[in-house]
Amino acid sequence: MHSINKNVLDQLELAEIFRVTFYKHDEVTTDLICCDVTVAGKVWSFHEELAGWDQPIDHLQTLPDFRANWFASVSQPPFAASETIAFSR
Repeated sequence: MHSINKNVLDQLELAEIFRVTFYKHDEVTTDLICCDVTVAGKVWSFHEELAGWDQPIDHLQTLPDFRANWFASVSQPPFAASETIAFSR
């Protein structure tokens, strides 16, 4: 996947989302922020370098009890493994 569009977002039905997990991938000089969304047993994976990254984030933030401070939790400390579950049923 090279970009995120409405067709992708339509697959992420809020009522069907089981879990949203953010983590980072160490790329030696930078960290790549990633997101896995589990929907009906399928995992959709996104990362911040995809065109349209903000679209699923905006969409997912409307989930009830979505953890709004996910970015601060996953981004610090730099280059250390971190995983944050922002939503789970």
